This record gives sequence, C-alpha cells and structure tokens, in this order.
Amino acid sequence: MGLTYKDAGVSIDAGNALVKAIGPLARSTARPGADAALGGFGGIFDLKACGFRDPLLVAANDGVGTKLKLAIDLNRHDGVGIDLVAMCANDLIVQGAEPLFFLDYFATGRLDNDVAEAVVASIAEGSRQAGCALIGGETAEMPGMYGDGDYDLAGFCVGAVERSDLLDGSRVAPGDAIVGIASSGVHSNGFSLVRRIASDRGWNLAAEAPFLPGVSLGKALLEPTRIYVKALLPLIRDNLIHGLAHITGGGLLENVPRVLPEGCRAEIDAVKWEFPPLFSLLQDGGNIAPEELARTFNCGIGMVAIVASRDSDRVIAGLQQAGETAQVIGRIEQGQRGCAVNGPAGSWNSATKWHASHDA
Repeated sequence: MGLTYKDAGVSIDAGNALVKAIGPLARSTARPGADAALGGFGGIFDLKACGFRDPLLVAANDGVGTKLKLAIDLNRHDGVGIDLVAMCANDLIVQGAEPLFFLDYFATGRLDNDVAEAVVASIAEGSRQAGCALIGGETAEMPGMYGDGDYDLAGFCVGAVERSDLLDGSRVAPGDAIVGIASSGVHSNGFSLVRRIASDRGWNLAAEAPFLPGVSLGKALLEPTRIYVKALLPLIRDNLIHGLAHITGGGLLENVPRVLPEGCRAEIDAVKWEFPPLFSLLQDGGNIAPEELARTFNCGIGMVAIVASRDSDRVIAGLQQAGETAQVIGRIEQGQRGCAVNGPAGSWNSATKWHASHDA
C-alpha cells in the first residue's frame, strides 16, 4: 500500500475535526460587519455595516514570543490567545482605530486537538474582549519543523478609524498630562529574560508566588496581557485623548517617544504608581540594572494616555469606570523628543537605585 499524508505526520482528519470544534468559538465573536463563520477561503467583513463615514483602515500583526515556551512547559494554554489578540488590538487602539476583525496562524509539528482548541478558545476570548470578530485563521501541521509539543502563534488584526479621529501625536503639546494605565503583569515581552532568570535561580514555577497567595508563580507570570480597547474607545470618540502608547518591548523609555511630536519630551515620575512585586522579584532574581529593567518590561504600566491637563480627572474617571487602574504619572515638557522616568534617587536613564525605594 502506498504512503499517505498521515504516514508523513499530517492528519487531514484531525485538522477537519479541529475546524468543526472551533466553529462555535468563532461564531461567539460575531459583531456588526461579520458573522464570524469559518470555512471559506477568506474572511469577509462589511465595513459599511459598522457605520463609518470616512474611514482609514489600520492593520497590525504580532505574536506571543517565548511566553509560549513557558505556557507549553507548564501545560497552560488558556491565556496565550488573549495575549495574541492584545498585542495586535492594543497597537490599533493607540492610533484611534476600533479593531474589526482578527485572523490567527497556529503552527505545530503534530496537531494535538485539545491543545489547539484551548488556544483558539483563548483567541476567541481575546477577540470578544477587543470587540473584534474572529473571521478566519490557518492551522499548519508541519512535522520536523517543531519539537514535540511545541507550537507557534501569529495574529493579524484590522481596524478602522474615522479620518478626523486618527491619533498621530500631532495634538500632543507641552503641559499635557501623562496618564498611566496599569498592566496585568509581564504581558508578552521580556520572556526570554524571565525564563533565563527562572532557570538560573531554579525557581519552582508550580510553587505559590511569594507575592500572590493561592496562585502559582507560573500562573502569575502567564497572566494574559490586558486589552485596553473598550476602555479607551469612548474617550477617543469624546476627543479626550491626544496620544496613546502601548508599552511593549522597550518599555516606557522607548515606546512613549514614538507618539511625541518634535519639541515634546515626556517626564514620568516613578513614585506615582506602585511598582508591582512581580517585577521586584525579577529584578532581584536577575540582578537587573534599573535602566535594563525599564527597557525590557512594562514595570506596571501597560498603556500611556496623553491628555490635556484639564481633562485628566475626567479621563481617569472614565478608565476607572471601565475597570482600569489609572493615575497621572507625568507631564509633557518642551524639549528634545524623548522620555525620562525619574525615581526618588534619579532617573532610569542613569545607574541609580530606583528599585530600592519601591520594594513591596
């Protein structure tokens, strides 16, 4: 008897079973413009059904990075899809765009339908949190490309913004307030360093986190990235936001300047928010210098909003009503475009002991 595709390590039947299983998950993300049904060669979205008058399309794609390796090692797959959506949808909202639809790419050496379904279920949950429809995706079974049990994820999100609502940083001006919105944890950046520290220190990730009773350290590290879309959209449409920065790789120091015009400098005061103990644990575990910490992790601030000083209380109240933790953490000053994060002993840009005054 001749060879079959299954003999080569690819099961068409398993792939078909997975598509059938995840169909209801996709349909649960339906929204105006998309019924989120799967099975076609391409996903369809009706932009007119959303009521846009003069829209610009905004697109983003991203992955989850080596956080996936930690999830695989701990056999915890129920949050990585939220991370995947968050990394794309949060990059759309910073330009004022409402996420409309999402597509995913799941690649593995051998398809484990239980794992794949858990991952797609979390992608659907992330899509619901972002208000976008999961309208398609690709599952690739590629023997020899991945180690046993390994998989990789990529995501693609498209949104739209009225031309008049586009956030391009042009409204940011000296005197504006910088509002910091809390992260849920490490989010999805810096996990190569996280994993190195955990390995070097021999951390038991199944043990209780020293700062979070009843929760394992591994679960605390895998806490999904916060999705800020639904909290920010009303404020954008009320014309209250001058600029937004998603704090990912590069931290505050490198992401905030991306939304500043020439002649504007961000001055951020690190004593304005509580430094999360998870980051203290990582800093101590890796003996990480303050500036390296600030350029690798979000350090407790997952999103920055730049607003007129007179509107800061209203913006914070709106964010808090939406379930976010937010406070003014700095101010836009006139000067060379850049960002300084100042602690009680100096700036994160210098070799100072910022961490020592923020122990939890």
